[in-house]
Amino acid sequence: MSKNLEFKVFCFEAYRAEKKLTGYDAMELFKKYGVLQYLDECYDVLHTIGRDYLVEDIDMFINTRKSA
Repeated sequence: MSKNLEFKVFCFEAYRAEKKLTGYDAMELFKKYGVLQYLDECYDVLHTIGRDYLVEDIDMFINTRKSA
């Protein structure tokens, strides 16, 4: 598994667990708001930060996309 894919799985699982979502619901959110693409594009910066900040960052990203 590539480092990038491993990172996306980690982010997905961290977000899903923190928000108490099913895997299906979390994936629907990630697809709808382009979270996986965001994680891919910003991997260089994001993979250096901690779990809590990642979850918060993903949440802010989704909320920004919702209000756009």
